[in-house]
Amino acid sequence: MTLTADRAMNIARVLTESLPYIRRFAGKTVVIKYGGNAMVDDDLKNGFSRDVVLMKLVGINPVVVHGGGPQIGRLLERIGKQSEFVQGMRVTDKETMDVVEMVLGGQVNKEIVNLINRHGGRAVGLTGKDGALIYAEKLRLTRDQEDPTVNVPEIIDIGHVGKVKQINTRIVDMLVQSDFIPVIAPIGVGEDGQSYNINADLVAGKLAETLRAEKLILLTNTAGLLDKEGKLLTGLDAAQVQSLIADGTISGGMLPKVQCALEAVDRGVKSAHIIDGRVEHAVILELFTDEGVGTLIRQGGGPQSCHP
Repeated sequence: MTLTADRAMNIARVLTESLPYIRRFAGKTVVIKYGGNAMVDDDLKNGFSRDVVLMKLVGINPVVVHGGGPQIGRLLERIGKQSEFVQGMRVTDKETMDVVEMVLGGQVNKEIVNLINRHGGRAVGLTGKDGALIYAEKLRLTRDQEDPTVNVPEIIDIGHVGKVKQINTRIVDMLVQSDFIPVIAPIGVGEDGQSYNINADLVAGKLAETLRAEKLILLTNTAGLLDKEGKLLTGLDAAQVQSLIADGTISGGMLPKVQCALEAVDRGVKSAHIIDGRVEHAVILELFTDEGVGTLIRQGGGPQSCHP
């Protein structure tokens, strides 16, 4: 492609615009939850890998937590096992847990590691079981009872599905300090040695809190948080987000991500970003440009902008 004067000026503008952000975030940790379309489209996968490598090269410490629900579903289908969900959670018996560990800890994790390394990074794949990184406990769901005479809600057993009890970041700290990029599959281990499948958003949020990360970035298949007219919202504080939940602007499948983001900023993460993973190079566009490509949520108030 011939480099025209207009294209050259646009490249120069983007590079100079990024400099204040590179200076500001150098030495800081950014936890990225990687999932959705960004994990299945080849161009987006390569773009994400290059973004992570670039972050590390300019002095930022990326920590990647990935999902893999569709890949798990496809393998279960191939072996003739039907996926079952309760309140959005995959019912995970022992056989399904074996598949989860195979897909997340093996196939998906190693593919991400390989892509980052091919683009010049030094990635290391982990599950939450490695180095006792993620201590988990069984997630217990309750079914609401319509009968007012029933005082105790019914407990629903969905198997090896867990929630984060504690994060031990020693192995992550060691890798980051040695210029490696940790890539983490959201599998935890209980006190009884059992493996647990944990929602990747929740793992990313808890990891960001424990690492005292500068930012938590959640990649999604949407543009971010939208108002009732479909316009992108950004530069929000916690109180504004709660108002949007109360009036029904934020609902459905976006609620768990938003709650994860709110909890992270409430517990010390400087800002959380819900960004459009369908946009190539979404991560560095959100980090290093004034406009960004998603919704930023921070604890304090302030003017509408994409960066604190």
